[in-house]
Amino acid sequence: MLQSCRLPVTWYEWQQWRRIPMLDRKLGARAKLLIFLYVVASAALIYVLDLNTFSNFVPSDRIPKTAESDFALMAEAWNTIRKVYVDRSALKPRAITYGAIGGMVDSLGDNGHSTFLTPEMIREERKVTEGKYKGVGIELRMEKGHALIVAPLDGSPAQKAGLRSGQFITAVDGNNLLGLNLIEIVNLISGPSGTGVRLTIFDPETDSSRDVSLTRASINVENVRWKRLQDTGMAQLRIAGFSNGVTKDIRKALTEIKSQGIRGIILDLRDDPGGLLEEAVGCTSQFLERGNVLLEKNAEGKIRPVPVRQGGVAVRIPMVVLVNRGTASAAEIMAGAIQDAGRAKLVGKKTFGTGTVLGQFNLSDGSALMLAVDEWLTPKGHSIWHKGITPDMDVSLPQGVLPLIPEEERALTQAKLQASRDTQLMAAIKLLTAN
Repeated sequence: MLQSCRLPVTWYEWQQWRRIPMLDRKLGARAKLLIFLYVVASAALIYVLDLNTFSNFVPSDRIPKTAESDFALMAEAWNTIRKVYVDRSALKPRAITYGAIGGMVDSLGDNGHSTFLTPEMIREERKVTEGKYKGVGIELRMEKGHALIVAPLDGSPAQKAGLRSGQFITAVDGNNLLGLNLIEIVNLISGPSGTGVRLTIFDPETDSSRDVSLTRASINVENVRWKRLQDTGMAQLRIAGFSNGVTKDIRKALTEIKSQGIRGIILDLRDDPGGLLEEAVGCTSQFLERGNVLLEKNAEGKIRPVPVRQGGVAVRIPMVVLVNRGTASAAEIMAGAIQDAGRAKLVGKKTFGTGTVLGQFNLSDGSALMLAVDEWLTPKGHSIWHKGITPDMDVSLPQGVLPLIPEEERALTQAKLQASRDTQLMAAIKLLTAN
């Protein structure tokens, strides 16, 4: 009831205020004073109504004194939308609220990392960290208002269709995404397994767009895989993501590799969107004897080192690390630590540049804020936030060529592997052979 009064009162009082000069000739001083006091009192009432309306979300005792005018402004916008917007079916309070929260987080400028997750997105995120998910299998971030593909997930419909890190999704089923936030875009792409979706993909490298039809699927992600590279004495060890249990899996794989007399490892972190910090520290510690995995810098500028855990199973075997634009978050922590320690050379392209440790702050309805609470630095103190990690050897893949992964190499002979157009993998083999 109070909300429905908001706009008529405002408009009425504004019109009355505009007419006061015309009434001057007819009214005495006392009458003019009464009108003035009435208008001021009404304005104060409007301000109270704004705060009361907004208290549906935040009790008045929870609104900081310094932010009262900002909360009142948000309430004013809410009231205006609810009162005058023509498409009444679109007035969904929860959707409007989520849009406002998402906008607050986006205003922080931590593009591609700090974000707002709906309850549905929380559930999907949990499945991914458990190595299970439904959908097309892409890690998305917003970059300057556009949906950027950070990385396709291994074995996903997106990877099989040739989607790559650095490409943009501009439309879903013909619906342009301009102006939509990440939540809205994810909702458009998501759907039950077995259903189809058509994505319009823009590739900045070729300055061209194409439509890609995908079938959503249920996929169990195998985050750690390895394959002996024929006649090289080397193994390609792939980490596709840092979900629960990956440290245990990497230790098992390394033990198997060492038992087969393999003399060198190519650690493939390409298109690895990251995952859990705890797993990144555990996996990195398998290759380093001492030192730090990363440095954490909080909002006050205090730095806390995160040391290597003792007992790594592959601290001496020669290795090279493959990275690209899709190497992000926890994968960057691992790459940066290995590079700073001088343990191995990095080959490929500059990484994504995530650079912050996220804290999850659950909200009362099951949604959550994922906020950067610490900036992480490499052990030597290098910041990669929005910058990425530069590889020691810059090598690009030819246009249209996707990185080879271990399961694909099972069918490759040595001759076919040598003829492969995966120039990054071949450069790593050559570098490891020379060393």
